[in-house]
Amino acid sequence: MGIFDKLNGPVFLKESSDAAHQLEQLNRLYQNAAGSLKKQIELDMKLLSYGISGEETVAFELKNSFMPMVVLHDLFLEHEGLSAQIDYLVVTKKKVFIIECKNLFGNLEVNSNGDFIRTIGFNGKVKKAGIYSPITQNQRHMDLLRKLRKDNKSNFLSKMLFDTFFEENYQSIVVLANPKTVINMKYAKKDVKEKIIRSDQLIDYMKMVNRKSNSDPTPDKKMLEIAESYLSYHKEKTIDYSQKYQQLTDEPEVEQEVENEVENNSNLMPAPAVNLEETEVYKQLKEYRLKKSREENIKPYYIYNNAQMEELIRAMPKTIDEMMRVSGFGEAKCAKYGEDILGVLAGFR
Repeated sequence: MGIFDKLNGPVFLKESSDAAHQLEQLNRLYQNAAGSLKKQIELDMKLLSYGISGEETVAFELKNSFMPMVVLHDLFLEHEGLSAQIDYLVVTKKKVFIIECKNLFGNLEVNSNGDFIRTIGFNGKVKKAGIYSPITQNQRHMDLLRKLRKDNKSNFLSKMLFDTFFEENYQSIVVLANPKTVINMKYAKKDVKEKIIRSDQLIDYMKMVNRKSNSDPTPDKKMLEIAESYLSYHKEKTIDYSQKYQQLTDEPEVEQEVENEVENNSNLMPAPAVNLEETEVYKQLKEYRLKKSREENIKPYYIYNNAQMEELIRAMPKTIDEMMRVSGFGEAKCAKYGEDILGVLAGFR
């Protein structure tokens, strides 16, 4: 067992992140881009950088915890057509923590219905918008992890025991990494409040949960084995950004058409390769895109361009996980717009 004979503090079994490699790829593309393509890449780089910064904040807290733990960072799991991108899986003496990291700008309110409402100040104006629940997002990760692990157990008894004690042994946490974010959970339900914490509260929270647990402490060797088993399920997630952006043209007339669409709500875009523009679903997705672009004071194609919209209609995803497999719909975009888009698509299945 070597260095794992005695765990006196945190050990990172996987510390690297695919996001850092993606950012390098985007940087290379950015150097040679121009016009609308350059702006789209710049936006994606900012979103990716926010996520990386938040995860680095959580890593700092874990590394300075002095708690015996085994840490896996940025796990991508797939099982039976579903996928989950887990920011941190942390194996401690009594609990396995599944951590969803959110580096949000603005302030956050969680109401009695469990809705997440973000307030952002911009150019002297205050804007409120609902965001996709990170608790629901992390619960999907937990559900997939549970099924994946259970299905890989060798016999019926081990499957049954794992499933029976899963809720007792695994804990979901949403960590808000931006220290400036003010969160109002006055009317949130208790089970919601218990799953959302700040990054500087993370270690105290984990220690408290372990103290309250009635489970026997997991031996160091077993902690390592659990972490290694999950690491064996990890799949490298590669994104070909050159393919993603190939549909985004830099021709001035196309940019002007998009700007005219914002100003006049005119249907000036040229007919797509697949004749979808006359369908009702196309019109409603386009209307939603225009509405959000006006709310956020951005160009419509920053939300999704026509080629991405057509691919979305062809795929007709039913879940966020399915949507994330559509080109151009990454985790950040799906978290922000995913539920609204699924609501539009639901009426056309």
